[in-house]
Amino acid sequence: MPVNTNAGQLRVGRFSESGRIYLLTVVVDQRQPFFADWQLGRLVVQELRQAQEEVLADFLTWVVMPDHMHCLVQLHDKTLAELMCRIKSRSSLAVNQALGRRGRLWQKGYYDRAVRREEDVKDLARYVVANPIRAGLVTRVHDYPLWDACWL
Repeated sequence: MPVNTNAGQLRVGRFSESGRIYLLTVVVDQRQPFFADWQLGRLVVQELRQAQEEVLADFLTWVVMPDHMHCLVQLHDKTLAELMCRIKSRSSLAVNQALGRRGRLWQKGYYDRAVRREEDVKDLARYVVANPIRAGLVTRVHDYPLWDACWL
């Protein structure tokens, strides 16, 4: 996936619907593999869990890959933009503090796709959590430390 130089275009036609399920992808700036260090990835996981505790969204499944993240979320009363701004800003602060660095962690924007009502959400969740296998990072999902699904 190339560096996102058209972040503004990602927002064209974006609509947030409370109760709707979305498949989201967020990419690390310049695809730097910060989360190959799973302890840094855990800082992102903390922010996902905190956002769920604050009832911003239900995270049905997620996986933090070395240079990007996928989430299958069901929105509550916040918009996609509000949810992603919160997660990206707080995880950026946490990771930058841990590394003693400044600057952007995530690329501008994010990719989203509203899940159609007739789609099988569990099939999408399986696709999300299988990312580490497809990337050749592990041979079994359970061997990868940075994922979760609400069905477990």
